[in-house]
Amino acid sequence: MNSPSPRPFDLEAEIRDLAARRDIGAAVQRYMRGLDRLDPDLQASAFHPDAVIDCGLMRGGVDAFVTFAQNLLKTMDATHHLLGQVSLSIDGDRASGECYFQAWHRTGSEAEGWRDVFIAGRYLDTYTSIDGDWRIATRTLVTDWVTDHPGDMNFFTANPDAPRGGRQGADPSQASNAMPAKEVRS
Repeated sequence: MNSPSPRPFDLEAEIRDLAARRDIGAAVQRYMRGLDRLDPDLQASAFHPDAVIDCGLMRGGVDAFVTFAQNLLKTMDATHHLLGQVSLSIDGDRASGECYFQAWHRTGSEAEGWRDVFIAGRYLDTYTSIDGDWRIATRTLVTDWVTDHPGDMNFFTANPDAPRGGRQGADPSQASNAMPAKEVRS
């Protein structure tokens, strides 16, 4: 019985594939961080300028979508977006992918009561590399489940000195001695 011949190893192709996965991952992570830190420039940097995004609540270009998302998230006390598994298929300078996510949103107020809203779903994306710069070209947000529960601030009341996430430059990770918030690539 003959065993199949091993596929020839192409080091250059493997390196291109790994670099594409790294750069696509960085774009997806910039998007998530831009949401939670309320940083519109960082969020927009995940997309090519002519990208089209459909999040279910609106469909449009990058500028309209970033404005919509930032304005919506500003109405909330805090958010936390978490990436799950990411599947990518890369073909030259184009790729497609599916990214799982879970997102927590603290809504309400002390006066009306806090709510913890959880949304889980997937981003169905296409990516393109333009002059070696991988970014999102199209994105569709698919919602798989949503739950809404009473929330509270008891932990923060009981632990007022505990470091707490912040937005618009007030997060501990954005302090001058923290790691850089934006990836620098030479």
